[in-house]
Amino acid sequence: MLRLPSTIDVVVIGAGAAGVAAARRLMAAGVSVVVLEARDRVGGRAHTVPREGHGLDLGCGWLHSADENVLTDRARAEGFTVHETPPPWQSGTPSLGETSADQAAFGEAFAAFDGRIAEAAAKGRDGPASDHFEPGNRWNARMDAISGAMNGARFAEVSTLDHDAYRDTGVNWRVTEGYGALIQLLGDGLPVVLNCPVTRIDRSGPRLVIDTARGRIETSQVILTVSTDLISSEAIRIDPPVPAHLEAASGVPLGLASKLHLAVSGAEDFEPDSQLMGRTDTAEIGFYHLRPFGRPMIEAYFGGPLARGLEAQGEAAFLDFATTELVDQLGSSFRRRIQPLATSMWGADPFARGAYSHALPGHAGDRGRLSQPIEDRIFIAGEATAPAFFGTAHGAWLEGERAAGMILWLKGLGQAPEAR
Repeated sequence: MLRLPSTIDVVVIGAGAAGVAAARRLMAAGVSVVVLEARDRVGGRAHTVPREGHGLDLGCGWLHSADENVLTDRARAEGFTVHETPPPWQSGTPSLGETSADQAAFGEAFAAFDGRIAEAAAKGRDGPASDHFEPGNRWNARMDAISGAMNGARFAEVSTLDHDAYRDTGVNWRVTEGYGALIQLLGDGLPVVLNCPVTRIDRSGPRLVIDTARGRIETSQVILTVSTDLISSEAIRIDPPVPAHLEAASGVPLGLASKLHLAVSGAEDFEPDSQLMGRTDTAEIGFYHLRPFGRPMIEAYFGGPLARGLEAQGEAAFLDFATTELVDQLGSSFRRRIQPLATSMWGADPFARGAYSHALPGHAGDRGRLSQPIEDRIFIAGEATAPAFFGTAHGAWLEGERAAGMILWLKGLGQAPEAR
C-alpha cells in the first residue's frame, strides 16, 4: 500500500476520471504528484462490477459523443471493445408496447421543446427549462422523466442556458468490458493513496497543508476533483473559505440517476438493445434497456425525485418498483423471470452524494466560475466544470487535463492554456 508522503509538488484529490487524467499529465511532464482517494478503489463515479466474465457499469456507461470522445480511442488502445450498436433511444424502433406513431409524436414534441430552449438561449434568457414545455402537451411528463436520466433532476431545476450548452454529437457507444473498468485501468501505475479521505485544505500559509484521515501533507498546488456537493457542503473545507467558489458549487449541484441490473430468463423474447418505458402520464417512471450487448439482462434507469425516493427506501425499493412496471407491461408471469444483480446508490455514497451535475436556473455561469483557480494554487476540475460535456466521464477527463495544463504552464513546463 502506498504511504502518504509528507510533502510533494502537486496533490490531486479524487481518483475519478478527472483525477486520473490530471495525474497522468503531470507525471508525463516530470512533476511529482500523489492522488488521494477516499474510496478503496480508483474510478470515482465510474465503477464496473464483474458479472460472469463481463462487467456491469453502476456509474457512467456510455461513451457520449463517441466520435469526439477522447476516451474512445484510449479504450481501443488499451484493448477494450467499443460496442457501436446504437442505444435503444436512437435505434429507430419503437419502445416495447408503443407504436411508431407514438415514437414519432414524442420525437417531434421533444425536438420542438429543444428548439424553444435554443431560441431563448440565443437571446441570453435563462430560467427553468420547464418553462418551455407546451402547456397541455401529452408528452411533458415523459420529457421530465427523461430529464431525470439526463440531468438527475426535473427540468424545473435545470437552467435553460445550461441545457442548451450541452454538446451532443448524437453518437453514443459503450465499452463492452465496462467504462469503469477502463478508468480504473488508466489509473494503473499512478501514485494513488486509497482509503484516504481529505477533510481540509489550509491555504493560510506559503504552502498548502492537506489534512487527511491518514495524516497531513504539504504541497504547492492542489487539483480538487470531488463532486460539487462535497465542495458546497464543505465536507472538504478550504480554509479560509472562498465564498465565490462555495456559491458556484451550490449552483451546479449533483442530481441523482440510479441503475438496477436484472437477470432475465427467456430473454430471447426481446430484441437485443431494445427498450421499454413506463406510463406517459407521469414522470415517475423507469427506463428499461432490454438485452444490452445482447445479454440475458435488463438495465433499468431511474432519475430525479423518483431515484431519490427509491434510494431513501433502500435497494429493495428499486426492485419492487421495476417489477411493478415490468409486470404491468409484460404480464404477471414476468415477476418470476427476473432476478436482481446490482443496484447503484450514488446518493447514499458519502464520497459522491449524487450522480452528476446540473446547473440550476440562473446559474449556468457557475461552471466557469467554479473552474477559476484560487490563488493559482487550488484548481477545481471535474464534470461539473466542463463547459459543454458536463455530466460525462470524458468531460471530467478533459477538465482534469485542463487543470494539470494550467499548473504546468505556471511551472514553466507547458504552453499557456486556451481561454475558455
